[in-house]
Amino acid sequence: MSQGQPVIWHLLNIFISVVRRLPHRSAVVLGGRLGLLVTKATPKKFHEACARCERILGVSKERAEEIVTGSYRHFGSAAAEFARMPDAAQNIDSLVSCSGLEYLHDAAAKRGAMLVTAHIGNWEYGAACLAHHGFPVNALGADQRDSRITELIKELREAGGVTALGKAGDLKVMVSALKRGEFIAVPVDQDAKEFGAVSPFLGFPASTPTGPERLAARLGCDVIPVFCIRNSDGITMDLKIYPPMQGRDGKPFGADIQESTDDLNRIISEEICRHPEQWMWMYPRWESVERGIFDDRGN
Repeated sequence: MSQGQPVIWHLLNIFISVVRRLPHRSAVVLGGRLGLLVTKATPKKFHEACARCERILGVSKERAEEIVTGSYRHFGSAAAEFARMPDAAQNIDSLVSCSGLEYLHDAAAKRGAMLVTAHIGNWEYGAACLAHHGFPVNALGADQRDSRITELIKELREAGGVTALGKAGDLKVMVSALKRGEFIAVPVDQDAKEFGAVSPFLGFPASTPTGPERLAARLGCDVIPVFCIRNSDGITMDLKIYPPMQGRDGKPFGADIQESTDDLNRIISEEICRHPEQWMWMYPRWESVERGIFDDRGN
């Protein structure tokens, strides 16, 4: 078992212990304040994120700093919320409001669906809300450098009623779940490096995962964008479920991988532009394309 991050693990346990003892609102506020402290503790990463935001959104330096600061605050709050999942799952309906559940009912009657999201808002509470409504949700997740953190994430997701799966590479497990009429939740806004398709993301080319499109083409399952966005009160959220993706010119979604990937990235980009302070600007989304690893492919 890999335990390569003992300091982070120790601090994480202190954080969890504290936020679980506080009232929910107080825990969320504390998490946000700690998120702001991270901007001071990691100034290089903060300024890199600000420069990225300024360039991608075409905003002023001051506006970019405002957006990225909001992002750090948001993800600090989201970390506190996730840590409180065992308690929050019992009252998830008081925290998350849903719209578009009819699309999931329709998908369940056919062959399940890929629930495609991004690292925006609180996707963990969105998945827990759907599980609370009786939908069998499976969440994909990457292994962390410290296996104890990987196991902790799994335990917290399961506390919310969600089945935690491993990496997206376990195709057999995903196919079996979809054939049972279940749902697989996966964020697709991370750099897929040489394994992805180059597609505009917030207007700039980025290597993008294509698993949902390929599964749709193979199984005929729906691909449904889902976003759980924090409201202005800082505590409650709206879970917005979009209609299933459709292919262009009457084609099934996934029949043309490039077109389908472009259309999905467009919807995600529009959601980020509506709520830029809730997206993960600290992540180098466009890195592999900027490094030129696709240059010899003619992209």
